[in-house]
Amino acid sequence: MKNVSRILFSVVLLAMFTGLSAQAQTLKLATVDIGKVFTNFYKTKLAQQNLDESKNKLLKDETSMMEDLKKADGEHQSLLAASNDSALSADERDKKKQAADLKFKQIQESKAALDQYDRSAKQNLASQLQRVHDKILGEIRDAVQSKGKAGGYTMVIDSSAETVTQTPMVVYNNGQVDITDDVLKQLNAGAPIDFNTKVPPVSPSLLGTNRP
Repeated sequence: MKNVSRILFSVVLLAMFTGLSAQAQTLKLATVDIGKVFTNFYKTKLAQQNLDESKNKLLKDETSMMEDLKKADGEHQSLLAASNDSALSADERDKKKQAADLKFKQIQESKAALDQYDRSAKQNLASQLQRVHDKILGEIRDAVQSKGKAGGYTMVIDSSAETVTQTPMVVYNNGQVDITDDVLKQLNAGAPIDFNTKVPPVSPSLLGTNRP
């Protein structure tokens, strides 16, 4: 969860005991594995399902457009061959040549339309991914803050975070004050009963990382 951790800046700071002086405060720390929470949050899995459906539709549409292009190219080649067929009259060959030129123009226009569709669809998918990613992270942050305040913690640290040198932010954690499961329980309280059996595993693209 490298990118997720960076987005959350590795630490969710909770302001506690505002009426007390800094010297009088006693730190009470907890940890949370944001990577685990993000991956197992039911809304992440449902978002993955929606994203996969959008990708499948894009693939289906582009496959159909490619098949049409292949068919048109075959027709173009046939017209070109006919335009050079000595068995046909000069007038017929000229008509075939004009038809071939028109077909070639149509093919070029179809290719341009396919390229534009591909770019637009991928941009829309990227925007959809970013919106969902940010929304889910926001809900996770709120849940962590809620649990942190309820537990009276001064600070909740993301145990899955990494530094800019890709080393663990937390080098030791005995797990005794880990609130990951509590956060997940709160977030998944409203999940459909059978959501685990309906949705695919979360892909690296939704997590914002190439690491499995």
